[in-house]
Amino acid sequence: MDIKLIAIDLDGTLLDSKKRLSDVNRQALIQCVQKGIWVVPCTGRTVHGIPEEIKGISGIRYAITTNGAVIEDMEEKTVIDTQMLSREQALELLHLVEPYYVMYDPYIDRRGITEPRFYEHLSEYGLPPELQEMVFQTRDVHPNIIEFVEKSDKPVEKINLFFPEMEERAKLRAELEKREDILVTSSIPNNLEINAIGATKGEAILRLASHLGLSGNQTMAIGDGENDISMIQKAGIGVAMKNGSKELHAAADYITDTNDENGVASAINRLVFGAKG
Repeated sequence: MDIKLIAIDLDGTLLDSKKRLSDVNRQALIQCVQKGIWVVPCTGRTVHGIPEEIKGISGIRYAITTNGAVIEDMEEKTVIDTQMLSREQALELLHLVEPYYVMYDPYIDRRGITEPRFYEHLSEYGLPPELQEMVFQTRDVHPNIIEFVEKSDKPVEKINLFFPEMEERAKLRAELEKREDILVTSSIPNNLEINAIGATKGEAILRLASHLGLSGNQTMAIGDGENDISMIQKAGIGVAMKNGSKELHAAADYITDTNDENGVASAINRLVFGAKG
């Protein structure tokens, strides 16, 4: 099987339930790099949210971040491709979500923008300790998010939403999905993520593959969440984690072990290196 690029989701996929990279998965990534296969973190996080233990593996050069809004060459520190919300779109959306019981943070210049009322009360919005720690590391705190976006005059990679009440999530999702100028997806049960049209992991994989002179058939994608469905469908081989959703399983070519059972390594060893069992 001529796989030359493997795009791997992080949370719920490459990382275990404690947000850790296991030695088994790490060795699988190193083996891929040594065989000349591009290993690409493909995440809803910004590039600053990719753990150093992953970025530090020699040969992991490219990253697809914020659900496909940005494709980045981490070695050259250059952006290859973007599909972002305009400042005007983002402001309209932020005003739309403001009346709801929700924590919201837009991502600008690879950083999440938050306010003290959210940052100091993360547990109120249903964030477990591991996710709270990531938020502390990847958000910049400003007095007022909407005022910051108004003054920034910059496009927005993604708007992330966390809900303490699922009824609020359902109501807002229904409202957002009336719009034809955005994409709405989710990576965990109590969140929503808003991206520009064209900002999907699947389309980003194909754009990066083209940049590298590869065909879509030479790509493999591994994921667990709703925001991974596009890449599972568009990659040459789509792999779903056992801990993934039924919808993702239905779209996948192969279902591997869970993220706490080194499912990424299992899929790579079997599908790329031909291991038995």
